[in-house]
Amino acid sequence: MDLVDIIEQEQQKNDIPDFQSGDTVRVNTRIREGQKERIQAYEGTVIKRLDRGARSTFTVRRLAYGTGSERTFPLHSPNIQSISIVKRGVVRRAKLYYLRDRTGRSARIREPRER
Repeated sequence: MDLVDIIEQEQQKNDIPDFQSGDTVRVNTRIREGQKERIQAYEGTVIKRLDRGARSTFTVRRLAYGTGSERTFPLHSPNIQSISIVKRGVVRRAKLYYLRDRTGRSARIREPRER
């Protein structure tokens, strides 16, 4: 491994839960406003996940008051305090871009069956 890989490996987090596209997650991020710092939760469906080592990202989509918003988070960012899985989803593809055109019942994602 070269020097860049060694430095990136040191900066990666180890406490990241195993989630994938289709899962509903709650991401708690640190927000700085002047001298104050607070924690803000962003909850929604994961529509995309890119695994690139220390440069990994994931995109979360949420519907608030009928308006959809997406936010892309760096997975190993120090501004992310925690990621928790609210519920699992069963999907057949890795990128769920088709959810952008849907609202209501057609935007729902199936949950895994209990056995």
